[in-house]
Amino acid sequence: MRCMARDTAVRGLLGGMAGLLMSLHGATAAETAAPPAGFTPLFNGRDLSGWHGETTMAPTKWAAMAPEELARQRAADQESVAAHWRVDPAGEIVNDGKGVYLTTDETYGDAEILIDWRIAPGADSAVYLRGTPQVQIWDFADPTKEAAGGAKGSGGLWNNSPGAAGKDPLVRADKPVGEWNRFRIVQIGDKTTVHLNDQLVVDAATMENYWDRKRPLAATGPLQLQTHGGETRWRNLFVRPIPPDEANKRLRGTDPEGFVPVFNGRDLEGWAGAVDNYQVEDGAIVCKPGKGGTLHTKDRFGDFVVRFEFQLPPGGNNGLAIRYPGTGDAAYAGMCELQVLDSEHPKYSKLDARQYHGSAYGIAAAQRGYLRPTGAWNYEQVTVRGSTIKVELNGVTILDVDIGPIDTFMANSPHPGKDLKEGFFGFAGHGDPVRFRNVAIRRLAP
Repeated sequence: MRCMARDTAVRGLLGGMAGLLMSLHGATAAETAAPPAGFTPLFNGRDLSGWHGETTMAPTKWAAMAPEELARQRAADQESVAAHWRVDPAGEIVNDGKGVYLTTDETYGDAEILIDWRIAPGADSAVYLRGTPQVQIWDFADPTKEAAGGAKGSGGLWNNSPGAAGKDPLVRADKPVGEWNRFRIVQIGDKTTVHLNDQLVVDAATMENYWDRKRPLAATGPLQLQTHGGETRWRNLFVRPIPPDEANKRLRGTDPEGFVPVFNGRDLEGWAGAVDNYQVEDGAIVCKPGKGGTLHTKDRFGDFVVRFEFQLPPGGNNGLAIRYPGTGDAAYAGMCELQVLDSEHPKYSKLDARQYHGSAYGIAAAQRGYLRPTGAWNYEQVTVRGSTIKVELNGVTILDVDIGPIDTFMANSPHPGKDLKEGFFGFAGHGDPVRFRNVAIRRLAP
């Protein structure tokens, strides 16, 4: 999760200061275009209400600031906004190529964003998503930017690692410098899709966490407008939060060839084990309250990919049995149990890191902070190949580990099944009515 300190009272005061300061620049009551259906405006066309200035720095540095230091930094940032940002009477946000980044007061997770922008010759700009750089904007005809990739055009995820998907745009879709361009950005999990002037330039590429590349992109964060090197103008800024069901459908798409449903949505045909402790309700497999045990497929799997959705009740606890032999505790007798857990519930506040959602129980810890609110459906994909396990939750890779060499375990408890090469797939219930649906598996060649 994004851990940047954002004191609400301080931001509210500074937001009011921003509106006053912008009025001193002569903004009028010009209005932006009407938002498309489902979108809300980020800019009212008159002043910078809802925005504040922010010096770019690592979230850990913001979090480490004492309240007094934070207030001083916020005030200095607002002075920079007053000096370098203004609202044009035509209803455009204008930056002179200098100063701190204009930042939304609100934070966003999965969202669709529309932004019109126009740059002066030689300008260099960007849109930061969840406070992270960046969807690139620049003058593709400027020869001084050619070595950095400027001739390839705008819209790429410029701060991704060299060679990473999305770093360079798929095509150059910029209009000539001085003309208006439009971004349509869809951010789901850490997957970024960018259309520039109705052309696809980034296709569901992973946006790296610039601040800490060992961790995924933050789950939420502000939208930021970055400019330097020349005047940049912005207008028609709109946002539409993407609800969980839509995000899940977008992430999954149509299952590729080779995926086979292992749950028919009606009954437990094809399943074995603790069948009496589970039931089917509204197209989902549900562990009966107070019951448990491992419900598993009748087929065995070696290397495979499994896709499914799950819904947690408050404090819910279940697990995925990986290469389960058919008897014993899935977490120890099988290759592992991948946790399915309401990790942020207060009763789980003191668990070992290897017990939270997505973790290989007692073996390897997953990244936290990417579950949807309790009660919403989550989408997950798990890939098991050899001794490696990859868990993708709601579009974010939260675990990618080779458990083969691991020999240090929680509570020093051995995992004798860790090196199994095949076994059943299943659900390891612990008495809570956790729900699973749309379960499909594709076998992988060894």
